Amino acid sequence: MEIPILDVCDLSVARSGKIIIKDICLTINEGEFVGIVGPNGSGKSTLLLALLGVLKARTGTIEIYGNPPMSRKIQGMVGWVSQAAANLPKDIRITVRELVRLGTINSGNMFDLADNGRSERVDRAIKMTGLENVENIDISSLSGGQRQRTVIARALATEADFILLDEPLVGIDRDSRNSLLKLLDRLCHEEGKTILMVSHDLAAMRQTAHRMVFLEETIRFDGPTRNFPDLERLADLRGIEPVHDDVHMHEAN
Repeated sequence: MEIPILDVCDLSVARSGKIIIKDICLTINEGEFVGIVGPNGSGKSTLLLALLGVLKARTGTIEIYGNPPMSRKIQGMVGWVSQAAANLPKDIRITVRELVRLGTINSGNMFDLADNGRSERVDRAIKMTGLENVENIDISSLSGGQRQRTVIARALATEADFILLDEPLVGIDRDSRNSLLKLLDRLCHEEGKTILMVSHDLAAMRQTAHRMVFLEETIRFDGPTRNFPDLERLADLRGIEPVHDDVHMHEAN
């Protein structure tokens, strides 16, 4: 029986003594593109940090490829693109290729001078993200969309098959956003990657993700994107009651 790439069971996580997410059960299989959406403060980033092992579970379990987060057995199998990853300080001078190459470095090869296939992995990651024309350009000169592609390429250079992204659409224009979403879709369908992406952009997720998870302290919806609730049902799921009754609405008309 195939082991899910991600299996979360009865997870709760606290920050500063306060429960942020609770009763989280989530399974993701190979090749899925799952979008996690929800309002600010709903626990989306907390969940990602727990999956990475940065935050510890108060209750429940997390398994990635059948192992706990940060296990040496999954080193290089998980790629992480944080919300601030593309916002490098302007005084840092590093080319696209140099930044992508950082993705090939880990604790086991940090002092190894041999190439051991790293250049080939960098070449492939740059090609997959369509950055061949700017690979030797300083990243500070790139557009927001190109920088996002670069940090995704860095994650791909690890040869990771499971990619986690936290709000990669923030701060980029419409054309770059559409291009980036097409890239992620292609990584799933053509490269066999599995993607878990956090975004507050409901419209973008509904156009791209195979499956959507609405998170607000706990999971309030998890299903195919085509079944994602409309605004009225979403309000019901969140426990938001209408402030105008039918009488008032009739009088207003």
